[in-house]
Amino acid sequence: MAKSRRYKKLEKNVVSHMSNTLGTFFGAIGNFFVKAYKFLDSKLTIMLVPHSGKKTISFRTNFFAMAMGIVVVAGVITSFVYFNHKTSGAASEISRLKEENRETRASLDELRDENNNLLQTAKRFESSLSQSLRLLGINQGTTNSKNSNRNSDLSSIFNSQDIASGTLKETADIRQLTSMLESNIKPVEQIGKMLESQGTLFQDIPNIWPIKGGIGHISMAFGQNVHPITNQWYIHKGLDFSTYRSGDPIMATANGQVVTVTYDDSFGYYVIIKHKHGIYTRYAHMDTVRVKKGEVVTQRQVIGTIGSTGISTGPHLHYEVHIGSDVVDPAKYVNIK
Repeated sequence: MAKSRRYKKLEKNVVSHMSNTLGTFFGAIGNFFVKAYKFLDSKLTIMLVPHSGKKTISFRTNFFAMAMGIVVVAGVITSFVYFNHKTSGAASEISRLKEENRETRASLDELRDENNNLLQTAKRFESSLSQSLRLLGINQGTTNSKNSNRNSDLSSIFNSQDIASGTLKETADIRQLTSMLESNIKPVEQIGKMLESQGTLFQDIPNIWPIKGGIGHISMAFGQNVHPITNQWYIHKGLDFSTYRSGDPIMATANGQVVTVTYDDSFGYYVIIKHKHGIYTRYAHMDTVRVKKGEVVTQRQVIGTIGSTGISTGPHLHYEVHIGSDVVDPAKYVNIK
């Protein structure tokens, strides 16, 4: 019982203390609002005295109204400054966007001009390719024919679907160009395969300049000429290549086999190479010989050097081409590619 009474007494004390504390707290808050209200409700008299001596203007207010007026005025001024700054920034941004738009339009005009030039070039390419394919006997195929029938002129870009959908002309141009290029891929591949298959043929037929590096010049052509020593008319059966010096490398003009390596009083040191298809080549007046009889040589292989052996007025290469028993003009087989 004694403990129970002590607990109840302690509980009453705690509750009483908390009640007193809360009462004091809320009382202080109430006093604060009362004092604040009294302060804000304090009366003020504002007088405006003109310097001209006219009637004085006065009006009464309180601190609350005056504070609210100051807040409103400050808010209006702040809003004005803020929106004025935003307006200036927007004007600057609009000016920048106008300049970018002008530059973009100029770039677009330039792009359109280049696109038109590209289409014109593509048109010429297509025409040249078609002509080359006809000369080579290559069938362009049904794909290219269908594409040509559908779009016979590269300048005819727009169709009804493009116009209805509002597609830009430049976009349609690029589509047309892409279609044309795709249709010509196969014919170009056919040309590449044909050239690849003919590569061996070009290596087996004399068709290059016989002096390494393409140097020198033709000092005497094939056919009727005046002999430089006898001054008599005679038939010159080859081409004379001169570099004005001895020692420049001489190359085999095609794949073949060396059948003759010898010397005589007319040609000096000379080499004869047998090629396929009954073709022979002779290289005369050589200073040195770097191949042997029976040796297999390849096109562009160095077989000797220019000299002035035999009947010669100076360093040069006498070059002949024979087909069977006939002597032909070597000029027809120089740089045949």
